This record gives sequence, C-alpha cells and structure tokens, in this order.
Amino acid sequence: MLWTRWLVLLLCCGATSSERQPEERAGALAEVRSDSRRQRSPPPVEPLDFGFVPAAVYDTHAYYEPGTIGILFHMVHAFLYVVQPNSFPKDLIVQVIQQNMGGIKIEEWRKPENVVLLLQWLHYEAGFVICMSIGVVFVVVTPIIALCFCVCRCCDNCGGEMHQRQRKNADCHRGFYTASLIATSIFIILGVLIAFAANHNISTQIKGTRRLINTNMRDLKTFANNTPAQIEYLTAQYITAKNKVLSDLDNIGPLLGGRIHSQLEKEVVPSLDTALRMAGAKVESSIKAMRETKEALENVSSSLEVLQEGMGKLQASLSGERASLSNTLSDPACTNGAVSHTCNAIRATLTQLGINADFSNLPDVSHALTNVNTVLKTDLSNIVQKGYSSFNDTPRLVKEQTKSIVSGVKGMLDKVGTEINSFAKMFPVEPSLANFTTFLNERQKSMEAFYPQIDQMDFYRWIGCVAVLCMVVLVLAFNILGLLCGTCGYDKQATPTTRGCLSNTGGNLLMAGVSFTFIFAWVLMGIVTTMFVVGGNVEKLVCEPLANRQLFKIIDTPFLVHPEKKNFLPGMLFQNPNIDLTLGSMYRECYENNGLYHALQLETMFNINSFLNRTVYNRDLAKVLENVQVDLQDVTLLEQVGRDNLINFANSGIGHIDFEAYLAEVNKGVTLVDLLSFCTDLEAQADQLPRGALENALKGHASSIRNIHREQVVPMEQAMKYVKARSSMNQSIRQLQRASSDLPVKVTNILSAIDAAEYLITNNASHVVKQETKGYVQSLVGYFKQYTDWVKNSLTAEVAQCKPISNIVDSMEIVACSFIIDSVNTFWFGLGACCILLLPSIIFSIKLAKYYRRMDTEDVFEDSCSYPWLVAL
Repeated sequence: MLWTRWLVLLLCCGATSSERQPEERAGALAEVRSDSRRQRSPPPVEPLDFGFVPAAVYDTHAYYEPGTIGILFHMVHAFLYVVQPNSFPKDLIVQVIQQNMGGIKIEEWRKPENVVLLLQWLHYEAGFVICMSIGVVFVVVTPIIALCFCVCRCCDNCGGEMHQRQRKNADCHRGFYTASLIATSIFIILGVLIAFAANHNISTQIKGTRRLINTNMRDLKTFANNTPAQIEYLTAQYITAKNKVLSDLDNIGPLLGGRIHSQLEKEVVPSLDTALRMAGAKVESSIKAMRETKEALENVSSSLEVLQEGMGKLQASLSGERASLSNTLSDPACTNGAVSHTCNAIRATLTQLGINADFSNLPDVSHALTNVNTVLKTDLSNIVQKGYSSFNDTPRLVKEQTKSIVSGVKGMLDKVGTEINSFAKMFPVEPSLANFTTFLNERQKSMEAFYPQIDQMDFYRWIGCVAVLCMVVLVLAFNILGLLCGTCGYDKQATPTTRGCLSNTGGNLLMAGVSFTFIFAWVLMGIVTTMFVVGGNVEKLVCEPLANRQLFKIIDTPFLVHPEKKNFLPGMLFQNPNIDLTLGSMYRECYENNGLYHALQLETMFNINSFLNRTVYNRDLAKVLENVQVDLQDVTLLEQVGRDNLINFANSGIGHIDFEAYLAEVNKGVTLVDLLSFCTDLEAQADQLPRGALENALKGHASSIRNIHREQVVPMEQAMKYVKARSSMNQSIRQLQRASSDLPVKVTNILSAIDAAEYLITNNASHVVKQETKGYVQSLVGYFKQYTDWVKNSLTAEVAQCKPISNIVDSMEIVACSFIIDSVNTFWFGLGACCILLLPSIIFSIKLAKYYRRMDTEDVFEDSCSYPWLVAL
C-alpha cells in the first residue's frame, strides 16, 4: 500500500501589370489568382523559457572502491572463475523456477524433466562439487588419519621410536626440512593475514554501511519532499504559456499586422504598386484632360458670351440703320421713274446689312461644364493613397475584428488554468508524501535501534573468526617456537642421546604443533568448505549476475511466477501484469536519474498526453482560435458615387456638343458684306440721283454705316478681346472635339485599373492575410505545444527523479557483495590456504622433530677401524 500511495503522487502531473485593355486585365487577374495560391511556411514559434524544474540533490554515491584489499578480491574472483568458468545459467534457473512453482517435492524430482534439470545443475556446479568433495574428504579423513597416526606412534612406529639412525646426509635433510617448514609457515602466516584482513574489512565496512543507509534514507526523504514542489512548478508554468498567448492576443494588431505587411511587401505590394501606379497615372492623365476640358468649356462659354454681346450690338446697329435706310427709300421722291430704279436697287441690297456669324443660336455648354465640375469634385487623386492606407490600417482592422475573440480566449485560458490546478488538487499528494516521510523516519529509527545489536553481533563474529584464526596461529606458534628452540639448541657434536634440553624442547614443540594441527585442521576445513560453497555460489549466482544485470533478466522473464501473469513487477505494483514494465528497464531509467513517471511507465495508467490535450488545448479553444479572421473584402478605392459620376460623364455631356456648328460660326465673317464696299456702292448710287434731300440722306446713311464699320466691325475684327475670344473658342472647340472621343476611353481605363487594384487587395492580399492569420494561430497553438512538450519531457527526465531507487539497489549490492560476500570469500580463501598448507607442515614438523628431540637409543660402533666410513663421518 505504501508503494501505491507513493506512486499516486505522480498522477497529478498533472501582380505586375501595365495599362491593358479589358481582355488583358482578365489575364492579369488570372495571374493574380494563380500567385495567391502559393503556400507559405508558417513563421517559427518563439521559444518560451519555462525555467528549470527544482532539481533534487541526492547525497548517495553508490560506488565502492575497495582499495588495497581489492587485489585479494580479484584473486578470489579469479579462483572462483577457475572453479566455475561457466556462464550464468539464466535459462536453467528459469526452468527450475517454472517447473517448481508449487514447491519442491522429492517425488517430483523423479520425473525425467526434473532429472535432466538436476544433471544440468550438477554440470554447472561441477567445480564446486569437486572442491566440496575434496573438503568433505579432508574433514572426514583427517581425524581418521590423526587417530591412526597416534596409534601407530604409540606402537613405536611412524617415527614413534625414540631412536635415530646415523646417516651421512643427516645435516642436509635437517636443513631441507627446516627450510621447508619455514617456507610453509610463512605461507600460512600470509593466509592468516589475508583472512584477518578480510575479517577486519567486514567490521569496517559494516560500520560504513550506516553511512549508505543514512544517505539513502535522506535521498528518499529528499525525493518525497521535492516531488510536490516539482509538480507545483509544472502546473505553475502554465501561466508562462498563458501570459505569452495573452500578450500576443493583446498585440494581435501589431503582430499579425506586421506579418501581413512583411508578406504583402514581398508579394502583393509590388503588384499593387504597379496597379496603383497605373491607376494613378491614368487618373492623373484623365484629371488633366478633364481640367483641360473644363478650361476649354469655360473658354467656350466666356468667349461665346463676349462674341454674343458684340454681335448683338452690331446686329442692333445694322438693324437700325437698315430700318432707317428703308424709311429713306420710302420717300415719295423714290417713286419718280428715273429714280425708282436706283431706289429699288438700293432697296434690294438692304438685306446685306446684317451679321454673318450668329453666335446666339449655338448650343449652351453649361451642362457639360456642370458634369465636368461634378466629376472633378470626386477625389480621384487620393485613390493611390487610399490603396496603401488599406494596408497601413491593417493592425487597427485586425484589432477591431478580433475584439470578441480575444476576450473569449482570455476567459477560456483562465478556465483551463483553473482546471489544471483543480485536477492537481484532486490527489492527496502532500498527505501521501507526509505519510511516506513518516514511514521513512520510523524505519530509520527502527534500523538505528538495531545498530547496537548489529555491532554486538559483528563483534561476536569478529571474535569467532579470530578464534578460528587463533587455531592456526597456535600451530604456527608451536612451529616457530620449535624451529627457534631446535635451531638455537642444536649441537652438531652432541649425539642423539646427548642433545640439549633446548633442542629437545624444540622437537617437542614441533610435535605439539602436529598434534594441534590434527585437532584443528578438519574443523577449519569444515568451516572453509561451508563458507566456500555458500559464499562462492552467492558470488556466482547472485553478485556477478547482479553486477552485470543478468539477475534482472530472470526476474523479468515473462510468466515466471505465474502462467497467467506476464510481468512480475507491474503485477506487484499495479495489479496489472500485462504492462510492459520490467525491473531491468526501471533500474536503467532510475540509474540515468530519469523521472519515476517514465521509469514505471505510468502513462499506461495515466496518459499525460490525453490530459494535456483535453485541458491545455481543447476543442473549444481550438474552435475559438480558428475564428480569428481578418477580412479585406470591404476595401474600396472608389466609392459608387464617384463611379456613377465617371460613368455619367462618359455617357453624356461633351459628346453632345455640336462642334461643327461652333467651328462654322467662328469661321464666318462679322457681316454679310463688306460695309465699306456697301457704303461706296451706296454713295455711287446716290450720286446717280438728282441732287436733293434724297441724295444727301443716302449719303448720310452711307456715312452712318461707315461709322458702324469703323466703330463696331473694325474693333470686332481687330480688337484683342474679340480676336482672342474667337481664337480661344476655335481652339477650345477643337480641343473639346478631340477630347470628346478620348474621355470615355480614359474613364473606362480608370475604372478598369481601379477594379484591378481592388481585386488585388480583396483577393490576393486577403489570401495573404488568411495565410498569416493561420500562421499566427499556429504560433499561439505552438506556445501550448511547447508547454505540453516541456511537461512531458520534465516528467520523463526531471520530475521525481528516481535515482534513489537505483541507489538502493546499488547500495544493497555494495553491502551484500562488496562488503560482505567478497570479504567472506577472501576469509575462506586465506583460511583454506592455511588448511592446505597444514598438511605439509605436519610432515615437515614430524621429520624435523627427529633431529631436535633427545633419543633414548642410538647407533654405537665399538671398533671404529672396522667402520672407516663412520670415522670419516
């Protein structure tokens, strides 16, 4: 239950164009549409800085360097490899476990498959079996040999007879046995020192075990205390993504507008520049033509007024003079037959007294002038600036169109943050961790309570091992003392029966060493054999596979403990053996200091991806963000009123002016006849009349007409006012005649260019806006994705780092194998060497004692001459 509660804490983690005809513009629009379909890659998302998850600092360093004694450990490992060179029997152990799940029963071993397993196991343990057999034989045979040896010596055999035969190489034999016993004793001493060092190392390392226990417990507490802060940090960092999204939403105008501008500058603005320049050029040309037309119409109107005024006065003067002359010709004097013919001739010419150019009947140009003034009131020159301002105003337009969306997203983000915090609080993380910490404290106190008992037990163990070594040391003491006494008390001149007391004591000490060897050797070998079998197999079957992680493969074998339970570890932790979680994989992840969420594969129980997808970036939020749109369809370069004015101007006005009538009247003379010629003719005809009142009257009329010519006709023909008016009218009429055919075409070109520019804005520019809006939304989504990826990566590598778990395993390996098993194996290795060396020590001591002990009898030769070789000796 503790493990379950401990694991629950992790679940909270929670167009370039030119002036074209209409058919050319259609091709340009098709090119614009094709260009608008180009795809652009979204802009890179700005990386967010979520900081660093509060890291736990663990104190345990699960590494052991044995130092100098490590040489002895390597010697023992080499010896065990010689004894057991076979590889770890993983498959054999798995088969044994699987076939004996219900317990080991004697009758079950009679089955063929179990017999095969037993044979395979014996084959694997062949080296240990052989060594154990040797040890058992040693234990059994040594007491028997000792008993037989004692009986044999009591019967004065086996060196028990106190008689030494004289030999010529006696000194050589004694030296050889002495040297051999010294060498053997030295090696035995080395064995004792090795065993003692191992024994002392156990005590020293057991005391060091407390440090490992304390650091591991402290690391577990650090793990338990630091995990809530790490989880809280993960949930708190949602505010980073949230604030960034809110910041981008608050600045959606400049941000999205800036992106739109940057893309429009690359794709739309060049084409729009051309289109607007074309439209501007056409507009400027048309405005210039319209202004010239206006000036021409104004000139025609003013000139027409001047000419009509002058011609009206002349018409009145001539009409009055014609009426007066007609009255004069009505005089009775003109009825005389001779005079009547002249009067009738003069009367016939009266119709010539009139104006020739009649400007009063010319059509009025005020209606056309009014149309031109109306068109010029439309601000056509602002079309280009209006086209650019439609883009420059994009940030404001974006902000205005996304007000409701921004407020909605803010509310949803607050709701998501509340859901994350609420979900994190659903799990009793802190109470569970508090209970876990309390449990650790209690266990630590319990273990510390056992420290005195462990020290006492270790002291007894140390005393026992020292006592065992003292058996060997006792034998060594007798051997060394025997050698010292025998060597120091030996007298070459003394006969075997006359040897000194010191020499005899040395021989007795050597024999005492032999006696104690027979007493202790089999006991020591029994101890060595037992420790060898246990310690060697633990080293080969537990420590070595634990060091190379082969032991985990056995535990992780599918269906090992139960035929229906695939994996052992998830079955024990989560009651779900089908989860693909192994002890080896968990150890590797924890050894690399990854998070417990990843090490225990808690995603199979609580998928953080699904949770984050449901909360951080859910469907409702996605739908709201998808509604972020910017519409440029309402951008209009020319209002409908301006269009109507241009169309009305193109369809009516100047084209209806009778230019031929104007030109015909302008090209006519002022009067029908030359008034001076008319006056000359009138005077000539008056001279044909009899002198009198009629003649004088006619000459007076001629004089009046001459005055009219001089005062009115001549000024109208020569004065600048009238000449300029006629010339201006002539030029203006001809200009208007030319413009009347060009203005409709220019108006059509203006409308076509404006339509092309508007299409470019409302279609291609709008496509760019849509693409950039989509990229902007993706950047917002990217912030959430960064947060979710950061949470997943943090859960994998930084949150609840389970290094303490691998440290516990490594510490157990260090304590059990490096501290204890290696030392135990070294102890029996040294003690076993002593036991083996005690056998030659027995032989050398017995042989050497003969040369040091005082004999009861000796070989006596009475006639030395009979034995020259003895004299020589």
